[in-house]
This record gives sequence, structure tokens and C-alpha cells, in this order.
Amino acid sequence: MIIFRKLPAVVILLTFFACPAIGQGNIHQQSKEYEWPTDSLVKKKLEAWRDLKFGIIIHWGLYAVPGIIESWGLCSEPWITRDSTMTYDGFKTWYWGMKDKFNPRQFNPDQWALAAKAAGMRYLVFTTKHHDGFCMFDTHQTDFKITAGPFADHPKANVAKEVFNAFRKQDFMIGAYFSKPDWHSEYYWWPRYATADRNNNYDIRTNPWRWNKFKSYTKAQIGELMTDYNKIDILWLDGGWVRPLETVNDEVRAWGAAIPAWSQDIDMPAIATMAREKQPGLLIVDRTVHGPYENYQTPEQSIPANRQETPWESCITLGGAWGFVPNDQYKSAATVVHNLIEVVAKGGSLLLGVGPRPDGTIGDAEVQRLKEIGDWLKVNGEGIYGTRSVEHFRDGDTFFTRGKDGTMYALICFKNITSAPTTVSWKGHQPKKGTKLKVISTGRTLSWTKTADGVSLTLPAVKDPNGYYPAAVLSFKE
Repeated sequence: MIIFRKLPAVVILLTFFACPAIGQGNIHQQSKEYEWPTDSLVKKKLEAWRDLKFGIIIHWGLYAVPGIIESWGLCSEPWITRDSTMTYDGFKTWYWGMKDKFNPRQFNPDQWALAAKAAGMRYLVFTTKHHDGFCMFDTHQTDFKITAGPFADHPKANVAKEVFNAFRKQDFMIGAYFSKPDWHSEYYWWPRYATADRNNNYDIRTNPWRWNKFKSYTKAQIGELMTDYNKIDILWLDGGWVRPLETVNDEVRAWGAAIPAWSQDIDMPAIATMAREKQPGLLIVDRTVHGPYENYQTPEQSIPANRQETPWESCITLGGAWGFVPNDQYKSAATVVHNLIEVVAKGGSLLLGVGPRPDGTIGDAEVQRLKEIGDWLKVNGEGIYGTRSVEHFRDGDTFFTRGKDGTMYALICFKNITSAPTTVSWKGHQPKKGTKLKVISTGRTLSWTKTADGVSLTLPAVKDPNGYYPAAVLSFKE
């Protein structure tokens, strides 16, 4: 549900509590096709990324100031609602004006990195620029950026650089989120015309000069990120409607957004070549544009129904929104742990969305949730990190993964997190005769009974300092 309130001073607050936000017009579904990379450095980086399993995506920009659903209020589509007393041009003027109010004096990227580290996360994706075009890095291509407003005199004004450095200190793989569409650029939304929807608002076929300027602008900004911000591991490109027309297929049409008659091609081969010259082995995630520049797939706010052998990542919010909104409702740590187990057992990684507040800090409620998730991973992560999926990945509430040394893991999700079951059984994956199962969190070994098609065992009583226990992980040789 999207709720709008009119505040004093004609501020519109768009809060976003639906989870998942299916049918809202801004969800990127998973591509149905995949093409494995051929570059040896990219393949090596991809396998290293597949070992990490758990990451954080941080949406932070102008939209944090009023606490609204990212950039989407700027877009005139049926699912977007704005205060009827304000004109559309008035709304855009008000929104663009947030650049003069965004002054996050308590910005603390080390707090973010430490909170993510405590959660057991191992890679970062940070929004260097969302669809509104406001840059969270010191680009030389526009003044619509964090380093040209009231925060410019702060020693950490170049936000993206500070975030990347803070997470590197905690040994994270670094990903730069970058929006291909740019609604603030006159080369994408030409002021001569109205801005009807998310697409560029002029016919590229009759205005090739203008589109070529946008292509140059985009390539130059990505070049800056690849050159001036030390090692970047992932270029995470959002805005899948900006793509060659020939790649539009039924899954893209199913989004429900308008599809122009012209091609919004930004020349990804040239961008990728340039980016990888500067960052060898760079993973490129051109979301939903299947082909050589979608090195892993990104189902949004959902987990695929079945196991998949190709690389993928579920990007799911901790609360109901990607960025900060007041009074957001956060998933429990147990829910996130259960999601992580299911995603990993199906062969994917979980990218959890957290939105810092307008002052530059992550709220206490989010930090506490992240700590609780990390408390579980500290003693159970062996069954998550560095594992791969197996063909028989699930039986009821028990999921299975395999370590690189051949060790099998049974990850048992508890529906009642305050009282773990004493008897557990599953079909398939019988341990070798004469071996015992080990409880990863305690090192205790358990006897088990062979059944006609699986295993039965008794779990020891579980006492957890947090008062809940979302899942147990057992290891064994098959």
C-alpha cells in the first residue's frame, strides 16, 4: 500500500509498506535467459561472489529527506499518486529542491559498515545515482550532486568514496549501483516535452544528437566511478527499460510500463569494455537485459520457486521500502534467516535492502535486526558461506547445501522460533553408515535413525540468549 500525507509547507510524504511490492510497476522480475561470461577474470570474480551469499544494498539520496519511495514520485504512471492540490511541475520543483536541504551532518559510513559486518554480510551495493539523477559521488558531469549542496564543506562530502572505503576496511566486495535512466538530465527528459512515464520523453530516431549526448554523459559518469573510487567489484545497473529495442520481450512487456517505438540503447559493449579496462574482472549486472552484461540475475522482492544453477541474487528489503521512510515495519531476524537459507539452498545470494536516515545514520531498529541475523550466522554460517546447492535442496522445512569439501548441511527452519522441535525427519540425503551428524552451533554430535527414504533424529534442547532460535544447521558426510 502506498500512503500519502500532506504535511505543512506543502511537503508530500509517500510511504511504502507493501512487502513485496508486486504489481506496483517498479519491480524488476528475473530474466528467463542467462549467458555465462567468457572472460576468465570475470568468471573468477563471479565464483568468488557466489561464495559470499549475503550482501547489503543501501538506497540513500534526496528521497531520504522527506522519507518517500525513492525517485518514483517524479514519474507519471498510473500506480503513482501525488497530492491533488499540487501540480506535477510543482512537485518536480519541490523534489529537485531537496538538493538544498540534504545536509546529513551525522553521516557515518563506518557505522553502516560495522552494522553490516555484524550481520554477517560480505558484499555491498550502494546507490551512486538513482533514477532522479542526484549523484552521491563527486561527478564532473553535473552540479546535481551531494558535493554541490549544503554538505559540500563536510570532510566526507564525497559520499560514495567514503562508503566504499568504510566497507573495504571490513573486507567487503564493493558494488556500485548506477541508474541508467536519469530523469534530471535534459538529454533523457527533454524539458521541451512533458514527462509522461519512466522512459525518455522524445523520439530518439528524430533527435539522435540529444540521445548521443545522453550516451556520452552516462559513459563518462560510469568512467568516473571506475577510475576515481579504487577497486570496484560490481557495476549494478538499474532501470532495465533503458535497453536496445530488440531485447524487449514478453517478460519486459509484462512489467506493464509503456515501451517506446525507438531503442533506448546506451551502447553497453562500449561501456563494459571501458569499465573492464579500468576494473579487470568487473562483474556487470545489467538487470533484466539478458546477455553478456547480466553476469548474475536479480529477482526483486521475491525468491524463485525452484533451484537454479545459474548465478542469481534475490534483492529484498529489510522493511517495506528500499530507502528510509518513517515508521517502516521491519522483518524479524528469523524471517531474514529463513529467507537466506531458502535462497542459498536454491543456489542464490541474498541482497538485503537498508535505507539510512536523512541525517546519515542507520536507525537503531535496523541495527538491532542486523545484529540478531549476525548472531545466528556467527555460529551457523558454515552451512551458508561458500556452499553450493544440490539437486534435492528441500524437504519440508529442511533445506540442504553442500560445502566444497563435500560436506552436506541440513538447515532446519523452525516455524516456532521460541520452541525448537525435538524430533526431526527428512527424506533423502542419508548420512554414511556409522557416521554421526554434528550440530554446527555447538559441535555436539547426534545419533540418527535410517528410515525407508530418509532420516529421523532427536534434537537436543536449544537455549538461545536472544530467546529465539530460527534454524539449526547439521553437518554430515553423505
